[in-house]
Amino acid sequence: MNRRMLMGGAAAVVVAGGAYYLLRKDGTTTVSSSSSAKKYDDGATDKEIKIGHTGPYSGPASSYGAIGKCIEAYWKSVNDAGGINGRMVKFVTLDDGYSPPKMVELVRQLVEQEKVLCTFNTLGTPTNTAIHKYMNQKKVPMLFVATGASKWGNPKEFPWTMGFQPDYHTEGAIYAKHVLANVKDPKIAVLMQNDDYGKDYYEGFKEGLGKNADKIVKHVTFEVTDPTVDSQIIQLKDSGANVFFNIATPKAAAQAIRKAGDLGWKPAHYLNNVSASVGSVMKPAGFDNSQGIITAQYLMDPTDKQWENTDDMKKWRAWMNKWMPGANQADANYVFGFAVATLMHETLRKCGDTLTRDNVMKQAANHQKYKMPMLIPGITINTSPTDYYPIQAVKLAKFEGETWAPFGDIMAAEST
Repeated sequence: MNRRMLMGGAAAVVVAGGAYYLLRKDGTTTVSSSSSAKKYDDGATDKEIKIGHTGPYSGPASSYGAIGKCIEAYWKSVNDAGGINGRMVKFVTLDDGYSPPKMVELVRQLVEQEKVLCTFNTLGTPTNTAIHKYMNQKKVPMLFVATGASKWGNPKEFPWTMGFQPDYHTEGAIYAKHVLANVKDPKIAVLMQNDDYGKDYYEGFKEGLGKNADKIVKHVTFEVTDPTVDSQIIQLKDSGANVFFNIATPKAAAQAIRKAGDLGWKPAHYLNNVSASVGSVMKPAGFDNSQGIITAQYLMDPTDKQWENTDDMKKWRAWMNKWMPGANQADANYVFGFAVATLMHETLRKCGDTLTRDNVMKQAANHQKYKMPMLIPGITINTSPTDYYPIQAVKLAKFEGETWAPFGDIMAAEST
């Protein structure tokens, strides 16, 4: 056995076989294991935590690239402040171009070559669907994915995958309930991105309509790679609809808003939350064209003056000014990136020195009424081993002037 003795004061410390033996002069002995105090899986050491990420820095959803850039800056700020429990965060982020095959290739690289502890906030429903089974077969945490598809909250079948934002199915149902309560004799037109993300919103919307699903008079789809959705908007207007549900990622959502304005079509317009950024959608679409659009919110919008003097907004602006100078602070993607990174930070902090994949998932599934920065007051993070939906409440907001104006009560909905 390899032994060494360190003498000092009234006792001697013997290190043998990975254990510490404290030999006191009174003859008593205390034993502690140096190896049991810390537990690591791939991606974690005494000095480092390695996290994997992919995002659409190029391609049809590239406006979301701001999220990855914000998260990268967040971890730099964490490391600058001393890391997490003394460990530096190594954030490996790659460009998937919003392409499922590319996502598969890159995530295999992150897991098998980079050997990350977990992946974090990978973006997109079709892209995350492509790696869903693989990550669970490998038993690698796939945390706080940047998509609200309802499938990310299924711990029985997929215990290694957890969502973040309110699920699309529930959000769609909330819009449907609002339509039925506020639009007389609704004739509904739906623009839908033709993938799992679009379908999840649409199915929730139809479920919310219930027996009134026949109020949908026109439903058209588009591919994320389509250059424009102009022809689809013309079809929707020509249907005679007085309600428009816009299920699209930012580029197409902005095009739809602008084209509706060009055509003089002014239905009651509902826009999915994932495209509610003032900086990347409403402003490019034209503020005149955006008036009265309704969306669902759970994070503070940086253009909404009511949040300006809150501690959260002040701290976020100070952080942005230091770590992302020159970034467009009207872009809500930077709020999203900052907020979700703080949740990952808290999850890893709670892991302490047990940085195993099992423990990362255990801590992710153990947030009770956590007040994550930038959440709208009244909304908190709540998870459990049987509840993988961290955020299950929203507040409706209407676009007025150059910003969103929240209205009504917090709407907490059971995820479906």
